[in-house]
Amino acid sequence: MDNGASSYSRYLVGDDSALGDIVREYKDGLTIYLNSFTNNIHDAEELMEETFFKLAYKKPKYTGKSSFKTWLYSIGRNLAIDYLRRMKKKRDTSLDECSDLSSGLDIEENYIKEEQKLMVHKALKKLHSQYSQAICLTYIEGFSNSEAACIMHKSSRQMTNLLYQAKKALREELEKEGIKYAGMG
Repeated sequence: MDNGASSYSRYLVGDDSALGDIVREYKDGLTIYLNSFTNNIHDAEELMEETFFKLAYKKPKYTGKSSFKTWLYSIGRNLAIDYLRRMKKKRDTSLDECSDLSSGLDIEENYIKEEQKLMVHKALKKLHSQYSQAICLTYIEGFSNSEAACIMHKSSRQMTNLLYQAKKALREELEKEGIKYAGMG
């Protein structure tokens, strides 16, 4: 698939299957990103669905000023911020545990990888929200620094500084847990 823009254009002119292509391509990554806001995988999944619902029924205009993925994640980010504002008005939100699941042939190797992922995930949850978002966007989702800056409404310089501080904070958290930090990217 291209960057999603042509699928969205096809959807806007009546090809309903194009929206399914977009959902299949972006739902998992978008959910993981939104989880960095909510710290609750179920809420993140609902926000992901709300993002695609907005595409389907409100049909916002994609101008092409950024990649389609950046634009889509920005919509999700805005919905997550609105959601957090609503929740804050209701009451302070609690943090729920969630874990990543994977499968593979070598059980012991997969177990070790899963334990490492869980430890990194736990460490990310302890970080300031913007730190975990920055790491998620650049290292997990593969956005460039400029794309991540666009999504997070930061300048390139702010994003560079934010990533530096985020990696430093993550390293400190991992070292508290006795994990030797190998570095990122």
